Amino acid sequence: MARLDVIEVFHGISFPGHLHTQESLQLAQKFPFKDTDILIASYPKSGTTWMQQIVTLISSKGNPNLSQTVPNWTRAPWLEQYYFSVLLEASSITSRVITTHLPHHLLGPALQGSKAKVIYVSRNPKDVVVSFYHFHKMANFLPEAGTFSEFFNRFLEGTLSYGSWFDHVKDWTSHTATMNNLLHITYEEMSLDLYGTIKRVSSFLQSNLVEDEVNNCVKHCSFSSMKNNKMVNYTLIDEEIIDHSKGSFMRKGKIGDWKNMFTEEQNQYFKSVFKSKMQDCTLEFVWEEPDKEEMHAQTVNKAE
Repeated sequence: MARLDVIEVFHGISFPGHLHTQESLQLAQKFPFKDTDILIASYPKSGTTWMQQIVTLISSKGNPNLSQTVPNWTRAPWLEQYYFSVLLEASSITSRVITTHLPHHLLGPALQGSKAKVIYVSRNPKDVVVSFYHFHKMANFLPEAGTFSEFFNRFLEGTLSYGSWFDHVKDWTSHTATMNNLLHITYEEMSLDLYGTIKRVSSFLQSNLVEDEVNNCVKHCSFSSMKNNKMVNYTLIDEEIIDHSKGSFMRKGKIGDWKNMFTEEQNQYFKSVFKSKMQDCTLEFVWEEPDKEEMHAQTVNKAE
């Protein structure tokens, strides 16, 4: 397929040329957001697809028809990709749902003054690097992953496609206090409390749902439901672009899978880099799946 090996460098950040051109990236920076727009922003492999599904289901009051008949990249197209304008023009949805992996400093000016609702999705970086590594092995439009050790170092250096995870997360989340139209949701929240997450997002979007509608959203936004949904799991994409024989786009969906990949030495090195780069960041991260008994105790305590 065309441009699979091309890399576009834009403002010092690498983007896969199969999906991006200099023109599409420049247009994204100048995009005229409407106040009714919903923007999902994230670093890759942080729960983007999950949030696209959540927003779709909330917007349709829990009715799964759209999420089962229209691919997620058509329902919530990527702002910076070259086919964005075509998909947006073809859309008949009033409240447009748009997705982006761009850092805030490239998109902030376009959002300034807009009332568009922004949902920023983050995930603990240890799981991000493992998930991104496995995706690189499948995605023929991304550079060769190399060994995990090599990939791990490139991630920490911020030289992978889409730039530095550290800069991306700090840049976007530093605006949560000043932008009242920005909601920060974590992958771990979606995994541990999908019901609560859907309630939070629906409240933010001012789309009040009755109990049955929330439960329908939960049902069709579960990881297992998405993994089996061709409109979500990317199996519709040509094998030349994503080699499905090398893995599954929706792989495990587990918190703490990094422990199956990291050596102790890598973990210690990661901690030191993380501490250095995130020293001025107040975000707290969930690094592994909480103990079920501990979670039950916390639920009981909250109820009391």
